[in-house]
Amino acid sequence: MTDTVDDVEMPYDDGASKQEKIESLEEQLDVLESQNEEMRDKLLDANAENNKYQQKLERLTHENKKLKQSPLFVATVQELTEDGAIIKQHGNNQEALTDITDEMREQLEADDRVAVNNSLSVVKLLDDETDVRARVMQVEASPEVGYGDIGGLDEQIREVREAVEQPLMNAEQFDAVGIDPPSGVLLHGPPGTGKTMLAKAVANQTDATFIKMAGSELVHKFIGEGAKLVRDLFELASQHQPAVIFIDEIDAIAARRTESKTSGDAEVQRTMMQLLSEMDGFDDRGEVRIIAATNRFDMLDQAILRPGRFDRLIEVPEPNERGREQIFKIHTRSMTVADGVDYGALAAMAEDASGADIKAICTEAGMFAIRDDRTDVRMEDFERAYEKTQAEEETPPDRTFA
Repeated sequence: MTDTVDDVEMPYDDGASKQEKIESLEEQLDVLESQNEEMRDKLLDANAENNKYQQKLERLTHENKKLKQSPLFVATVQELTEDGAIIKQHGNNQEALTDITDEMREQLEADDRVAVNNSLSVVKLLDDETDVRARVMQVEASPEVGYGDIGGLDEQIREVREAVEQPLMNAEQFDAVGIDPPSGVLLHGPPGTGKTMLAKAVANQTDATFIKMAGSELVHKFIGEGAKLVRDLFELASQHQPAVIFIDEIDAIAARRTESKTSGDAEVQRTMMQLLSEMDGFDDRGEVRIIAATNRFDMLDQAILRPGRFDRLIEVPEPNERGREQIFKIHTRSMTVADGVDYGALAAMAEDASGADIKAICTEAGMFAIRDDRTDVRMEDFERAYEKTQAEEETPPDRTFA
């Protein structure tokens, strides 16, 4: 701490000379200037601290104000009229006519998403969400699965290529004959038989935009959300023609309609009706092809099975013995297989195995070779692997929790 003025002796007694008084005053002035500099530094520090707390106060005040405000609701503009805008609120499908400013009128168009307050007045225009949810289902990189990776499904591959790949790559052939290409393909059969692999092979063999989704992804909690996502997906496909839409587990939204009055069943049915409309509506879909897959063909509604929506109903059965032999060869191509492995005997042994089961057997056989510190996979490894997978199927895991 700098000396204070009181610490400076003032020689004001009669014996002090004029020069001594001047030096004493100069010393006092130096002390005052030093004190002033210290006070200025303290003031700057205090101002900086004050600004920091002021900003924090403003932020907390803003957050507090936001918490006290009523929430905004999402709505869709149905129509613009001379009296204002007709909007439909999401969630409850409530329609209302609300006033809008001239500036807002210039920004709005039908089908725009807007935020409205409790009085259903339009507060602001929201960004279009079509590509936000739908684009995540677009497959950017082609799957590394070709038709040569699928065994025992030669007839099914031919039908899929005729219905999906050929119209996209050689549309003039259909024009020359004078027929419309098949509009959609439904693959049905037991689990693990290669339905999804067929769709992946199509994505690999064509330059079309490939959009993959599961039927369960279209089931939403709020009214109209599932139907809107279906519209978004077909809009995305239309914007990126040629395109292929693959719907896995389609039975999740296309199950046979019942008399159930629950809101959940009603919403699933609304989503299905939108899907039916998109598949076979008034507007031409253009170069958009649809592939769907299901394990529960018996559950599907008849409306979605009729020609015009799915023109090809292709059963993908469990492979026969020749097919199983092909699948064993496919899944062991990258493995070091011993000379004594008999693929025909393996196919006969795994008589009830699906393609997915055979892949699991090959993987497990490789694990047995690793356990024995070998690099080659032998016939006994496949036999032990088959026995293990069979035992696991017959003995379901214990799901009792302590």
